Amino acid sequence: MKPIGKYIAITPIDEEMKSKSGLILSGQDAKDFRYKKGIVKEVGTEVSGIKSLDTIYFDKHAGHSLLVKSTPYTIIRESDVVIVE
Repeated sequence: MKPIGKYIAITPIDEEMKSKSGLILSGQDAKDFRYKKGIVKEVGTEVSGIKSLDTIYFDKHAGHSLLVKSTPYTIIRESDVVIVE
């Protein structure tokens, strides 16, 4: 599988959200955050600055889900990425 152009295939990470003081946030509080975290699986042919296995933060409303050989991926655009760890 190889995305074309400025698309990126990722696997979103569902992590437990905690406040600075260590309190676990409720599901509703976690939904109020604008960005989600994910692991990059493959990058498109025109993507620069992001590579496979990078951890990224992306807009939670971005992209769409896709099954490739029974494996679920989320496909987003490079412009939806706000942070690369």
